[in-house]
Amino acid sequence: MYQLICFIKAVSAGVCMMNTTWRDQQHPSFISFISSFLAANSFRLNFVPISPDFIFNCGGLSVAFIFVTKWDCGNVGTIFSRAKKLKAQFAHLYVTLNLPTRDQNDSFLCSYFKYEMQLGRPTFVPVQDIEMGFEKIVKIAHSCGVSKQQEVKSKLKAERNQSVQELENFIRVVTSIPGIDNHDANAVFMLSLSSLFSLLSSFRVVILFI
Repeated sequence: MYQLICFIKAVSAGVCMMNTTWRDQQHPSFISFISSFLAANSFRLNFVPISPDFIFNCGGLSVAFIFVTKWDCGNVGTIFSRAKKLKAQFAHLYVTLNLPTRDQNDSFLCSYFKYEMQLGRPTFVPVQDIEMGFEKIVKIAHSCGVSKQQEVKSKLKAERNQSVQELENFIRVVTSIPGIDNHDANAVFMLSLSSLFSLLSSFRVVILFI
């Protein structure tokens, strides 16, 4: 029995879409492992006819994966041509390769330069067994989703800080007027907001009538 390691403790970590053709090419026990692993890590699994082997949606970010479970040293061209094609379609694409032997690893390294792959576009992730490979896929997808959420939070925080700075500048300008204190400045600011909302409401009424 495989030992499942839960990386994600959220109620819903995201959605995993698996290519139906890729699924049919794998051993049923491996598909069972994937299903159990995803469930343990709070991912929903859907089987759909997609171009990559997997697409994860985490935190509003889509991350695509090619998962090569059997490296054929005599037929590597299709793998790299597929990677080049999909990297133009997906901003976040990773290629996970199961390379359990040294010969397979050497074959990959030679082929990587032979087909003139651009470093990091896409990122290739060699592993030594397929279970480890899928665990890495989930880790990568989750990490990308977390990074995206942190980026959104940072942007909102920056916008909030900018709004606070603008308010402070407004109050500083108003209080520079003789006889106006902070209380008066805040009252003027709130009055300005009220007038703005009233104006916007008027525009809305006009638009509705039009």
